Amino acid sequence: MKRVLALALLCAGLAACANGPRTTTRLDVPPPGEPSGTTGLHEADLKRFYGQPAFTRKDGNATIIRFDAPSCKAYFFLYSRDGNTAVWHVETTPRGASIAADQNCLNALSARAGSSGPPRPTS
Repeated sequence: MKRVLALALLCAGLAACANGPRTTTRLDVPPPGEPSGTTGLHEADLKRFYGQPAFTRKDGNATIIRFDAPSCKAYFFLYSRDGNTAVWHVETTPRGASIAADQNCLNALSARAGSSGPPRPTS
């Protein structure tokens, strides 16, 4: 009897998996785009704009620098090309609404460091 019940539960589980189309959303892929004024910054610029990093990791030609604010964290991904190490990507947790980095988080980090942050293009 236990075998029949186990087999019935297994079949029901497999049937539930097979019914209807599966839709998945990849939450691990950040939305594209970078905050204005961040791409091309160097490590010294980041420290000047955001203060002392909470974490730095060097891995091959990549460097990840993290800055912490009370309500968020910002991750700057720097890559070396032609001997020039600069920011190529920025993400925050929580993420921004339309790009991977939330400008409010970057503003909070700048305020903590006593900076206005990187220069932004004027329109």
